[in-house]
Amino acid sequence: MRDMARQAPSQATAGESVRRPDVAVPVRAWIVDARGRDVEVDGEAVAWTSRTVQVRYFDPHGREGFVTVWASAVTRRS
Repeated sequence: MRDMARQAPSQATAGESVRRPDVAVPVRAWIVDARGRDVEVDGEAVAWTSRTVQVRYFDPHGREGFVTVWASAVTRRS
């Protein structure tokens, strides 16, 4: 878990309704890794609110990760 990306604060989703699509949406997202580096990753949006997006991604070592980031850090891939 020490390599886990940093999450948006849990207060950001308090009281928000969460949308979970039947099929994950391909996205590109900026995350902050455990070492504090900004990293852009390809992933899938698996849930979101009006303010945050939960992204499933794979790190450079092939490990699966999930992170909730601010919606402005995510763009849809085609």
